[in-house]
Amino acid sequence: MIKILQLPLGPLQTNCYLLGCEETMQAAIIDPAWNGRAIAATADEQGWEITQILLTHSHFDHIGGLADLKSATHAPIYIHPEAIPMMQTATMQAALYQMHIPAPPPPDEMLHEGQTLTVGNCSLRVLYTPGHAPGHVSFYLPEHGVVFSGDALFQNSIGRTDLPGGDYHTLIRAIQRELLSLPDETHVLSGHGPATTIGEERRNNPFLQ
Repeated sequence: MIKILQLPLGPLQTNCYLLGCEETMQAAIIDPAWNGRAIAATADEQGWEITQILLTHSHFDHIGGLADLKSATHAPIYIHPEAIPMMQTATMQAALYQMHIPAPPPPDEMLHEGQTLTVGNCSLRVLYTPGHAPGHVSFYLPEHGVVFSGDALFQNSIGRTDLPGGDYHTLIRAIQRELLSLPDETHVLSGHGPATTIGEERRNNPFLQ
């Protein structure tokens, strides 16, 4: 059995997700957007041990709490190698928007397309979904019908492609190949905003018609 907590954090209300295995009480943090110590405290309240920190991509609003979370938990950080250069400029990204984040610590593990990760007794498959940002990935839980899409796919929208490293056609191809190939009933948990489903986006998303 799994439990998922959604925490909208920071000035951009970026969704951080806590994915907990209720059988083993192990948990992963997906995109520690802001206030890493509050994220760690939330996991503690659930009685969970954080065993992984998983990054969909490295825009500053998705890793603003990474330094404090790493300090609090010492959990390994997982990232796609193509996202590392942008991770290294995260503090400069934030400064462009008159915001400050602590410099993110270096990653511990590299993600690759098709890789399977385990959180307790839960399995996640890494989907390669670039276009919004270099090295963007999504995390799919086939046994539970859930995909964490980061900033690739939103309810009735898609990720911006006008930022450095973005490309509209790359993003659309990634969504079609990796996300729209999932079952219609798959729940989509995005980096911003409410949840949706693959079927709803296939039918209603104006960018995918």
